[in-house]
Amino acid sequence: MASNPPTAAPLRVAVLGIGFMGLPMARRLCEAGHAVQVWNRTRDKAERVAAFGATVHASAASAAGAADIVVSLLENGAVVEDVLFNQGTAAACRPGTLVVDMASIRPAEARDHAARLRSLGVAHLDAPVSGGTVGAEAGTLAIMAGGEAADFARALPVFAALGRATHVGPHGTGQLAKLANQMIVGITIGAVAEALLLCEKGGADMARVKDAITGGFADSRILQVHGQRMVDRDFAARARMTVQLKDLNNALGTASELGFDAPITQLFAQLYGDGIAHGFADLDHAGLFAELARRNGMA
Repeated sequence: MASNPPTAAPLRVAVLGIGFMGLPMARRLCEAGHAVQVWNRTRDKAERVAAFGATVHASAASAAGAADIVVSLLENGAVVEDVLFNQGTAAACRPGTLVVDMASIRPAEARDHAARLRSLGVAHLDAPVSGGTVGAEAGTLAIMAGGEAADFARALPVFAALGRATHVGPHGTGQLAKLANQMIVGITIGAVAEALLLCEKGGADMARVKDAITGGFADSRILQVHGQRMVDRDFAARARMTVQLKDLNNALGTASELGFDAPITQLFAQLYGDGIAHGFADLDHAGLFAELARRNGMA
């Protein structure tokens, strides 16, 4: 089920985590007319949303207690668990509150969080996103949601401000869909980087090769966006190498739980890991290009 309806009546929405993605998403929720409560571990980052009408809170628990829907945009599963259950955020939620976890974590973690929240009378969706900061700014994110259909329907006014939402199944399946997305992204970045480097090594102009294959079967958003970053040698972080490796490792952990062999993902996890070990940790994930160039003695 995919949907992107007009925004309904304003809601009280808490956004936990005001980083690369949280900032534009919280801004869009403010602009959609919702009463937005924000918290970030570093308060200065949360203060940036105040200019758009958001209320800044000193703790995640305070923000969540003032909301109907709590949107989590935290770094990883361990941080989500700590903020929800160790910092008192889940306990501060009023019964009937809906927690929408838009971080990228393991499906098993999402299912565990859903069960623990349910015991407190709090509903849960795992709803990670794809589209990066460009999609967050434009409100064109792809949102993959797992959980109860009724809770997905409740969250639609929030999703409408952020992008296109699809309900893919029960708890944990939103994260499973995001892992599939990240597998395809990470592997395709590697394919584009290796192919363009091969052409450069052989004397072709990388930019012209990219233009030549545009529109053919090898064309893709990865070729157009990340391929252009490779041509420009622009590896300023939008999504870091470390985040890509985290997602690939989560995919491998989930594959192991399911008894599924994922040799291609295993290879690329090793390649991203090597790039990080060789000093490329803070590059955009298109920076895998730098690791493959290093292996081939290319600048």
